[in-house]
Amino acid sequence: MVETRMDVGTTTALWRYPIKSLRGEALETTRVEAGGIPGDRASSLVIARGHARIGKPYRGKEDERLHRLRSGDEAVSAADERGVAIDVVAANGGHEYDAAPISILVDRWMEGLNAAVGYGVEYQRFRPNIFVAAHSQMDLDEPALAGRELRIGTVQLKVRSPIGRCVTTTYAQGPGASDPAILRYIASERGNAMGIYCDVLRAGAVRIGDVLVLEER
Repeated sequence: MVETRMDVGTTTALWRYPIKSLRGEALETTRVEAGGIPGDRASSLVIARGHARIGKPYRGKEDERLHRLRSGDEAVSAADERGVAIDVVAANGGHEYDAAPISILVDRWMEGLNAAVGYGVEYQRFRPNIFVAAHSQMDLDEPALAGRELRIGTVQLKVRSPIGRCVTTTYAQGPGASDPAILRYIASERGNAMGIYCDVLRAGAVRIGDVLVLEER
């Protein structure tokens, strides 16, 4: 059987998010297990009282400042200011994901968005685990990668699906107003997708500088 490959791009950033919805932690290198990056989304915020969604996650949709906060104590205080009591809860099974263990964003997928809004949108709005600078020949969008296999470092991945986006992508990463034009563009021009969810087929290690490879067998 003939094996072919295409270099998608080079890893320029790695992230994990110890408490879901809060600020991420930049990494130089990391182990990737079957369940994802150790320590990623290891805890989440759960509404205890003061909100109609008791027992459900307290997310960026409830508080647009959460992604700027580092600790559970900061999140509890911020929620209390809005009359909401929350608990920091350890994830059952080690991780609390929306869908799949690994998320990847390629800079080329953002080019149309940047042009449409007139500035370089911070990729951190999309909270990827792996951010990749595309190589010149890479012209595949998210739907074209669904179901295909990727390799990065010694990790083997399978793309589950494009990542659907919500209002949290419009929030400024620092001080400043939100920008609804970001989500409008993604919804109207990109099928509401930005980035891909992946499952881990083979555990291993990845580091900044590793090439993301699309493999065909």
